[in-house]
Amino acid sequence: YKEALNGVGAALALVDAVVLAARSREALSGAAKLAPAGFGLCRPPGHHALPRGAMGFCLFGTAAAAARHAQTKHSLGKVMIFDFDVHHGNGTNDIFRDDPSVLFISAHEDGSFPGTGKATDVGDGDGVGATINVPLPPGSGDAAALAVFDEVVAPAAARFQPDIVLVSAGYDAHWRDPLAGLHYRTGTYHRLCARLKALADDACGGKIVFLLEGGYDLVGLSEGVTDSFRALLGDASGEKSDAIDGLVDADDAKVRKVLREATTTHQLA
Repeated sequence: YKEALNGVGAALALVDAVVLAARSREALSGAAKLAPAGFGLCRPPGHHALPRGAMGFCLFGTAAAAARHAQTKHSLGKVMIFDFDVHHGNGTNDIFRDDPSVLFISAHEDGSFPGTGKATDVGDGDGVGATINVPLPPGSGDAAALAVFDEVVAPAAARFQPDIVLVSAGYDAHWRDPLAGLHYRTGTYHRLCARLKALADDACGGKIVFLLEGGYDLVGLSEGVTDSFRALLGDASGEKSDAIDGLVDADDAKVRKVLREATTTHQLA
């Protein structure tokens, strides 16, 4: 319980630090004006925690708390949350399902715990359209992860124009992880994080905070987080280009079908 409270506190402190860094650079120009990214090594994860209680390994909605903190303390009206954990962030989804001020996008493995996150869940009431779920078929792999970003996340963010970006950064989609099977590579996280930082630079002066969610193979977790750091620092990926035995991406036709549904439903095409 104490560790979970500390994790939420760390997330709020990171939001404070990134926002204050951005405001201290307002008089500058070019790349010098951009805020540095923040990355919170917070555990336990939080994205399954429901409005009224804990779920899975999650006690509190860490990303949700950080989003509300950004809005209430720093007057950042529009918050985007992108969740690339292998499991659907059902808690974050439900907390903001009727809130148009928070754009929640989740790319997760279809059929995995907790069984939510269907493409038809687009939010409720005033929040319809501010929830975007992309349930990927098992084994989707690196190309699918990047296609989700390029075809769904980037255009949705361009339309929404967030004031800050939060990332529920789960590493259990790594091919080594025993809990699911999306088969992301270590370099997938480098490529995703580099794209996310560029998106934040363009949309909101670089204000982006990554918060650790899942990841249960220690090698895959450490490799993925380290390669994410490399991306945020502008360094090259540490992934070896060697082929990995048995690692084959899912049928592209299945992935394309999911992406078509997302782009059509949310008018992103």
